[in-house]
Amino acid sequence: MTNLENADALRVLVWGENRHEQIEPHVAEIYPDGMHATIAEGIRENLGDAVQVSTVTLDDPEHGLTEEVLAATDVLVWWGHAAHGEVRDDVVDRVHRHVLDGMGLLVLHSGHWSKIFGKLMGTSCTLRWRSEEDRELVWTVDPTHPIAQGVPNPIIIDQQEMYGEFFDIPAPDELIFISSFTGGEVFRSGCTFKRGHGKIFFFSPGDQDFPVYHHEHVRTVIANGVAWAHTVRPKRTTPTLLRYESGEFFTGHGYTGPIESAE
Repeated sequence: MTNLENADALRVLVWGENRHEQIEPHVAEIYPDGMHATIAEGIRENLGDAVQVSTVTLDDPEHGLTEEVLAATDVLVWWGHAAHGEVRDDVVDRVHRHVLDGMGLLVLHSGHWSKIFGKLMGTSCTLRWRSEEDRELVWTVDPTHPIAQGVPNPIIIDQQEMYGEFFDIPAPDELIFISSFTGGEVFRSGCTFKRGHGKIFFFSPGDQDFPVYHHEHVRTVIANGVAWAHTVRPKRTTPTLLRYESGEFFTGHGYTGPIESAE
């Protein structure tokens, strides 16, 4: 059975900025089809016929994130870095609404500074960083969590950009991974949040200058995150403020504000 023949397959969309790959030859050498394609490949590799995986990029019309596309997406995977400011605010608002309505979201590496992650977190999402081919050890702190299944403790990444604390995010709902680096820094590198009906997983390994998205265990974690972020709850519609009279449990009445018009 192919993915296209499986009507019950999880619909996954990988969004990639796709700028470094176009202008930096060493990045293009590591990711000749773009980081988004390599990330998508890892998801298919791990989840097989359980998923249908598509990719879109920043330069697609509406950044590839039209209302129709998002309505047909169960989990969105986001990688961006150099062009966060080019993402249209109306598209960010659209993605935000779909997350609240139940679409899962994976935010990878420098997506911590994306407009959508900042909007969902409500904080600056800043951190400390250094790009000097650090070794990263990704330590599992919640071995029972489904996202941590099938990977060693620690995951060893020989070349990686350093991300360190303080990471200005709200307290995570769940902390799954903490990373340590050759300079002694530590970082909350894998954590989850819930916003509305949507589940969010932030996972930091994956800088464009290093072949991290080819790493077997990084690919496993991302695929696990995709499976975890899917919710079987029906997507909600944004709640409307209604007035319910005593004893009326199912029928609400329109409500416009605390002061009724005199007319």
